[in-house]
Amino acid sequence: MMGCCIALFVLAWGVVRLWSIPVAVGMCVVAMVIPPVAAMVANRRGPEDRWWDDPSGDPQSDEWWDELDGKKRPR
Repeated sequence: MMGCCIALFVLAWGVVRLWSIPVAVGMCVVAMVIPPVAAMVANRRGPEDRWWDDPSGDPQSDEWWDELDGKKRPR
């Protein structure tokens, strides 16, 4: 996707602007939207991903969070 983004920028200002500046600007707008969309797609989590339940590795912190979540009774 990033290669497509770079290609759009280079083609827009290297070639397309000679014929139509509005089209070149439109190509740049499309190229500007690609990176955030790519980041959202790449970082999407599925419904079965329960990343918030993963232990942090700190026993005291994990115990505290388990108590807050109601998984363990308070002492």
